Amino acid sequence: MDPESPAPPRPPAAPARRLLPLVLPAIAVGVVCALVLLGVSLLAEQLQDVLWETLPDALGVGRFSSLWMIVMLTATGLAVGLVLRAVPGHGGPDPATTGLVDAPMRPGIIPGLLLVTTLALAGGVSLGPENPITAANIALAYWLGRRAAPGAPADLWLALAAAGTIGALFGTPIAAALVLSESLASQPGPGAFWDRLFAPLAAGTAGALTMSLLAHPSFDLSLPPYSGPHWGDLLSALLIASAGALLGLLAVYALPVAHRAFRALRYPVLALTVGGLVLGLLGALGGHLTLFKGLEEVKELAADPDGWSAGGFAGMAVVKVTALVTAAACGFRGGRIFPAVFAGVALGFCAHALVDSVPPALAVSCAVLGVLLAVTRQGWVSLFTAAVLVGDASVLPLLCAAALPAWLLVTGRAQMQLDGEGKALR
Repeated sequence: MDPESPAPPRPPAAPARRLLPLVLPAIAVGVVCALVLLGVSLLAEQLQDVLWETLPDALGVGRFSSLWMIVMLTATGLAVGLVLRAVPGHGGPDPATTGLVDAPMRPGIIPGLLLVTTLALAGGVSLGPENPITAANIALAYWLGRRAAPGAPADLWLALAAAGTIGALFGTPIAAALVLSESLASQPGPGAFWDRLFAPLAAGTAGALTMSLLAHPSFDLSLPPYSGPHWGDLLSALLIASAGALLGLLAVYALPVAHRAFRALRYPVLALTVGGLVLGLLGALGGHLTLFKGLEEVKELAADPDGWSAGGFAGMAVVKVTALVTAAACGFRGGRIFPAVFAGVALGFCAHALVDSVPPALAVSCAVLGVLLAVTRQGWVSLFTAAVLVGDASVLPLLCAAALPAWLLVTGRAQMQLDGEGKALR
């Protein structure tokens, strides 16, 4: 820019009287989004107890025996396939083509989508609830909001629902603000940045507080505190985050291949049943900790970081990534953040087991950062998630440094999302 040329004008700030009327709708949307997430999660937990404790005990089968994992995942695939064939809208678009925040779907699709999401979560599928719950909340908020306030911008309801759901998922509105800041920064629009973020931040706060008060979520793995950065830690951080990014890229490039293979089966019920069988075999190979979305399972890994060898941790990371690709490709509805976190945690413990001088908090946070950067392409959320897992701000400078080579590895490459023709987006 010419030093003598005038600076570009700053967007005019919105007066408070324009922002205050948005507070109550934002709070209402945030609370409802959290309640939808909480309801699905609690129902899935109750069903999970029946499927993985009550039923195998009654049959005299080991709860997490190889046989039961294979039978249960195959049955889950069949059940999800039959439900999707029967419900209106068939559960929405192909999940391999959807992202975390998409355009609203028809409200009639919501019940079926929530039902198959509950079945997948309870049955042990390696996907999280974030994508379908966000999609359902966006559809619900858009449908109700357009009727209650037809003069409000359509994008407002989408932003409020996305923020409320993400805030509830992570238990903090910061995650919602970080996700939306990346999208808002790339979208032209009137008003200052914080004016546009005001209402979504209120919705994210309401969703996070509702979830925190009712369910008390926690992501802290209670790892040994990090003693502070050292020169050797910098090299470790760069290498581990890059390794995580490469592992995530394997999943990215495997998704279209696996998607074509399952589409070749032609019938969604068959594809989901075969996908469930593959997931069961992977569970038998990697152990029961590689099942489910992975949030509770990473805490079991963290509770006994010396309980597995480096090869054992590496095997779980690879199995989890393979299960993530399989589940996303065959048609299960679910998100990819939480399974990617598990893969990153396992990879981090693998690095610590190989070189025990690498602090586990540093190894885990950097590995999670790398995997999430590749899988989500959300830089701020990847940094945030990696940091909250270890609950130690002293790792932040190294995480920021480690993000640079990891981002160079993933930027401009294929994303873990397909277009309508089954090709990876870029």
